[in-house]
Formats: sequence, structure tokens, C-alpha cells
Amino acid sequence: MTAMKDPSAREPGPQQVAAERACSPRIGAVIAAMVILLAVVGCSKTTGEARSEAHSEGASHDQEEAEEHEGHQGHGHAGDEASDLDRPVAELFADRCEHDTKTHQCDECRYEVGVVKAAANLFEGGLLKTVKAEQRAIQIPLHFTGEVQFDQRRVAHVSTQAEGILRKVHVTLGDTVKAGQALIDVDSVDAGDAQAAYLEAKAELKLARRNHDRTAALRKEGISSEKALFQAKQELDSAKIRASAAGSKLTRLGMASSAGRLVLRAPADGTVLQMHAVAGEVARVGEALVTVGDNASLWVWADLYERDIALVIREQRKQPLAAEIQVKAYPGRQFPGTVDFVSPSMSESSRTVKVRIAVPNEDRDLLAGMFASIDIFLAGAEQALSIASNAVVEDEGRSFVFVHHHEDYYVRRPVTVGRTFAGWAEVTKGLTGDETVVADGAFLLKSDVLRSKMGAGCAD
Repeated sequence: MTAMKDPSAREPGPQQVAAERACSPRIGAVIAAMVILLAVVGCSKTTGEARSEAHSEGASHDQEEAEEHEGHQGHGHAGDEASDLDRPVAELFADRCEHDTKTHQCDECRYEVGVVKAAANLFEGGLLKTVKAEQRAIQIPLHFTGEVQFDQRRVAHVSTQAEGILRKVHVTLGDTVKAGQALIDVDSVDAGDAQAAYLEAKAELKLARRNHDRTAALRKEGISSEKALFQAKQELDSAKIRASAAGSKLTRLGMASSAGRLVLRAPADGTVLQMHAVAGEVARVGEALVTVGDNASLWVWADLYERDIALVIREQRKQPLAAEIQVKAYPGRQFPGTVDFVSPSMSESSRTVKVRIAVPNEDRDLLAGMFASIDIFLAGAEQALSIASNAVVEDEGRSFVFVHHHEDYYVRRPVTVGRTFAGWAEVTKGLTGDETVVADGAFLLKSDVLRSKMGAGCAD
């Protein structure tokens, strides 16, 4: 079927055909340019997104590295990780340090795992001492008050035997003296009289001896009688007695070579503990002018009330009772002692019995005359796992002890302390019994293991 042409449609003319042909390349060029532009824009966007993603990935990687660095647990940063007190012992001794050795064997790093190395000579020299954790009877304290006094067996009070004037004092409080050393010079009229009597006795002795010798010679020649010789010998013996007595008196007075001068001397080696001597003062018989002795051990006297007498005496017969002394000069500090005497008589006025406690005082911190609060401990029936109280040390509110592990190595372990009594502490948690722990000197080990708090740390 032949298509019919629209009579109104007009055939394009030559010019229109030419124009259309000329326009077609331009449209194609525009379309091509638009395609290129879209491609460029898409490429730029893709490149930007890629760069953004790469930047994000880099930032994420940097953040991971930072977090990893922050989480790194190096030397000297023990505060960032679990404390050695919270880690098992086996783990601590298996730990290795940056020096490619076991941490507890490294002199620079062992403190990081709470381990110290204490050589045997430290214990042999007495700087460190150990005790066993063991079951002990809980001891019940009885409270008293008392007074610190000198151990009378270790001191001597020096006084004059004749009244006089103190002319010279050779020592002062705290001086160390030797037996026989001059302490004080005293001018005394009585001493002068004694010396005069001695000189007179010596003169009479000399005269009596000469008379005896002359009479003996005359008797030998038959000129003198036996009676005269006997009388001369009797006078000589009497003179000897008087001279000896006068000399002994001078010795007791402590006479010097000068007339009327007494020299008071140290009766034994020791320290001048008390002084009541001032040059120019009058010295009276019986007054202690100087106290010389050793106060490395003191006595503390307490009054035992009648209701406690039977209990204390019964326990004291079994074994010497332990005691602790406290004084106001040293709040919170306990001085250990031992009951060594219970008086066999009671005071009629106070109805109390005197109890004496021997207290070591090597540091010379306790002074005679101090008032004291006293605990005397009586053994109870209850048993508890216990260690010496000075074995327990603290840091940041946590209590721990140094337990022997092997060879010279000691590791700190946390403990929970219950009751304390007579130098012992009850351990309610942390030990199982039979462990060997450091008692005396534990604070020295604490200083060593906590070096990191005093500036120790790893090298960057």
C-alpha cells in the first residue's frame, strides 16, 4: 500500500537542508563536551572520596596506634596495670622484662613484680629477721598505768660523804665516763679535819715505831726491861690501827692530795644520765649529785589491783608475761617489754601490788620519769594464725608482708590483719600458715620494692 503524502507538508528547500547539515556537527560537539565534563566531575568526586576515605583510614590507624601506645605497659608504669599484689605468685615469677630475662632476676626491674633480693648476710648481721606464720593463742590485755624508771642494777648515784662546796664539775649531762674518772671536786671542812687526823695518826705511828725499835735494841743489850718492850710494841700496834683507820676514811671520802679537797669519781663505766651539780652550791651528805649508768634497759613499774593478782601470778609462773608500753611522747608507738617481777607484798594504803616490767631501750627514746600506759597480756584459749606485727607494712591503704619464695627472693603478698596483741598480729586473709615472712627490717624491703614511686622507671 502506497503512503499518501500530506499535501500541506512542504519539501525542505536547498537552504534548509544545508543549514541542518551545518548544525549537526555543533550539536555533536556540545554533547561530547558535556560527556567529558561529566566524566571530569565524576573523576574529581571519586578522587576526593578516595582521598577522604584514605585520610579516615589513616586517622583510624593513628588512633589505634595511640590507643595501643596508651595501653602499653612498660617499665615504671605499674600504676597502669594490675598491681603485683593482685597477680598470682607463679605469674610474677614467670614474668619477663624488656632485658630478655625473668623480671624477678633483673636488678633493674624486679621491683615491678614486687620481688626483692635479700642476701643471707643481711640476716646474719641482724639487719633483717624472719618469723614463721603460725597458730598462736590470742592474748588478752590487762590495762594499767605506771612510771618509767632506771634499772637500778645498771646505774649508780654519786654523792658526797662529807658536806662541802662544789668547786669544780668535770662532766656534763650525756658524757661518757670510765670507772675512776673524776666527776666533781668538793671543798669540805669535814674532809679537811679527816685529812688532819690522818696526818696526825701517821706522825704518831712514826714516833711509835721509832720508840719500839729503840726499846727493842736496849732490851737486846739487857738495858731495857721486857715490860718496857711490851709497852712499846703495844703503842706501835695502836698507832698502826689509828693510821689505817684515818687512811681508810680518806679513801671513802675520795680525798685528793690537797687538804680538804674531795674528788667524787665514777663508780663504773657508763653515761652521765642525771646531773644535780652546779659549781658553788653546797653539797650535802646523801644527796645524789650525778647519776652514772646505762639506760639501754629500763624498768616500768605498775600497780596491780587485787582483783587481778591471782590471774597474773598464775600466768607468770608458767612463763614471763609479755607487755607493751606507750608514752605520750610517741603517740601510736608500742615499746615491748616483759614482766620480770611481781612484788610479794601489798601496799596497805592503795591495796595494790607492784609489778615490774623490763623494757629494752636501745634507742634511748624512753626517759626515766615518764608516765606510761601499760598492757600486760594473758594467754587466752582461742588460737589464730599470727605473725610478728612489724612484718606488716602498708602502702596506699593496703597491708602486705614479704614472703620467702626461694633462695634469696622475697615477694610481697597482701594480707588482712585482725587483732593485734603483744607484738603479734592476727592474719585473717592472705596466708595459709607456715610461711616465712620478714619481720625486723620489712620497711627496708618496702622502700626497695616501691622505688617506682620515688622516680624509678623505664628508659624511653
